[in-house]
Amino acid sequence: MNEAKIPLIQLAPMEGVLDWVLREMLSEIGGVDRMVTEFVRVTDKIVPDHVFYKYSPELLHGGRTRAGVPVFVQLLGGQPEWVAENAVRAASLGAPGVDLNFGCPAKTVNRHDGGAALLKEPERVFQICSAVRRAVAGDVPVTAKVRLGFDHKDYHREIASAVSESGMSHIVVHCRTKMEMYTPPAHWEYIPRMSAGLDLPFLANGEIWSVEDYHRCVAVAGVERVALGRGLVSRPTLALEIRESAQARNFDPVGFLEEFFHRSVAFRNPHYGVARLKQILRYWSRENATFARWFQTVKIAENVDHVVQFLQMIKAESSSREDIEWPKFKSTLGPTAPTASAPSSF
Repeated sequence: MNEAKIPLIQLAPMEGVLDWVLREMLSEIGGVDRMVTEFVRVTDKIVPDHVFYKYSPELLHGGRTRAGVPVFVQLLGGQPEWVAENAVRAASLGAPGVDLNFGCPAKTVNRHDGGAALLKEPERVFQICSAVRRAVAGDVPVTAKVRLGFDHKDYHREIASAVSESGMSHIVVHCRTKMEMYTPPAHWEYIPRMSAGLDLPFLANGEIWSVEDYHRCVAVAGVERVALGRGLVSRPTLALEIRESAQARNFDPVGFLEEFFHRSVAFRNPHYGVARLKQILRYWSRENATFARWFQTVKIAENVDHVVQFLQMIKAESSSREDIEWPKFKSTLGPTAPTASAPSSF
């Protein structure tokens, strides 16, 4: 497939996973057109500026990663007027767009009138989207991410209509209900039913782990635009592979892990860096036996010294082996963690 035929690949937000560091590094690899932050929780007040900067340090640099990828600020809340006020604030701080979360399945979020719980009442989805669209300047895109419903799919058409009629710029559909969580399959076949007759761009999301999955999704959903979440975290070159880019062959998993660890430590603290390295290797472990073995080794690491020893081990191992399924390359990310984009107080 020619790259020009793929209109948009978005990085889907993943709470507790796709922080600033991982967004930066995935944007450096390439292939992604747009990214979305983890959600900023909205209650009954304006969120302090430092919270927006915490979730989106990119705001300090025009709302983009250093590789130039725009990063939308995601808001989660159930009160239209307060979500709208905070959307205006995010835009004033430099967010190139605002994304509204109607998909989070977390029980705590749903119990507090947020995320997928709002899908029980499509009229409320409409009210929130409409309030935000009216409040935010027309040249700032406002988008929504939804699921097919909460505990059933009966309202899938009403949900799509609510988003479309409120004037959203596009809709991302995680093709499962809240109750289905992340259990396969993703029901891509619902997107043609949701989109019929609506003048609204649709992005498909869910169970796209490979280029083959992408093409199956396109065939079933009838859309080429997609949002990649767990699939891109598990395989950072996936967007490039979908685009059939030669850059996808230039990925060095060892160099990536080393840089990811150093940047995560610099971004927050050593404990955070250790936890994040374990987390990403857990995702990678589904890709092949080598990564699965690495995860089994590092998951018992207790401190930075243990992780440094692990990184030294896999670096030595990789220099003498050619059986890692991902192609290798010379790291271009550098040995130290750049911190200029993140406020020092973080």
